[in-house]
Amino acid sequence: MASSKNPQARETLNKFKMEVASQIGVNLKQGYNGDLTSKQAGSVGGEMVKRMIEKASTQM
Repeated sequence: MASSKNPQARETLNKFKMEVASQIGVNLKQGYNGDLTSKQAGSVGGEMVKRMIEKASTQM
């Protein structure tokens, strides 16, 4: 994964993840989030992928 080799990419993805979580109402915090349900955690990742695909589609 590119973000593991690029600290700036990792930081950008973390900011994006926190923004998405906030917008969809998931209480995501820095560090450990083991108290989230699989549904909550999956909804954040799924929404991130959805938005990245939409962004890439508009740039084609």
